Amino acid sequence: MARDVRLTSADRMLFPDVGVTKGDLFAYYGSIAPAILPHLRDRPFTMKRIPMGVGTPAYFQKQAPKGMPSWIPTRQFRTVRRTGESRMVDFPLVGTREALQWMVQMNCIDMNAWYSRVDKPDRPDYVVFDLDPPDGEFSLCIRVAHLLHDLLVSLDLRAYVKTSGADGIHVLVPITRRYGFDDTYAFAEAVARRLEVDNPGVVTTEWLKRKREGILVDHRQNGHGKTLASVYSVRPKPSAPVSTPLRWEELTEDVVPERFTMAVALERLAEHGDLFAPTLDGGQSLGAALKRLG
Repeated sequence: MARDVRLTSADRMLFPDVGVTKGDLFAYYGSIAPAILPHLRDRPFTMKRIPMGVGTPAYFQKQAPKGMPSWIPTRQFRTVRRTGESRMVDFPLVGTREALQWMVQMNCIDMNAWYSRVDKPDRPDYVVFDLDPPDGEFSLCIRVAHLLHDLLVSLDLRAYVKTSGADGIHVLVPITRRYGFDDTYAFAEAVARRLEVDNPGVVTTEWLKRKREGILVDHRQNGHGKTLASVYSVRPKPSAPVSTPLRWEELTEDVVPERFTMAVALERLAEHGDLFAPTLDGGQSLGAALKRLG
């Protein structure tokens, strides 16, 4: 079956500050596909569409749009709206380079998918910690990432870090696929609150920005149907930064998200391989760690 993805408006300027066009984005995702696709494959995908580029309105679309190619599969799941109503949604599944590039054609800049896969939708592959700094406090965010890492190491858990590509840092703990989202939420909350108690004024779990002091370690991201901008996603920020995996020793105080461009992401992939591949390997239990956290 032919899988031609016709790119339109290739010259549309999506990131005027750095001269990145829709065509550039299309080419990047074509090149990064072997690394990003394992992190998207078999996961319900939410389209975040930004037709006119960075700084312009975005909208989210869960339902596969009419006219989507038949070679992009879908899976149906029930979703609950904020109003409490539920509905059945046919989610796209992005598992091929052509499907990935079709999402670019549909004006997706970053790629957002569930933490769980379609065969076990209630069993996430990892626990997510989303570190959200106040404006201009990325260096403090780096410090908190290391505090989090130290705590996880003390609990005998491997963790992997990436720039969010936006303002913060994402830390993932791969787990065996026998835990539900209630379990991962409880674990992430226990870790975040331990860090908050041990590091007052540096770490917070306070949701309201006006009440925060320090870096938010957000455990609330661990929920059924939540999505995260995938590793290797270009983010809709003026410099077109990429959510880039790092070795822990690379996360030094001079790191800034803007450094990790599309070209840098591709160079690092060629040099290091996919540093985030172990997040898909699972194998870690949360039981002992939860007991130790009390």
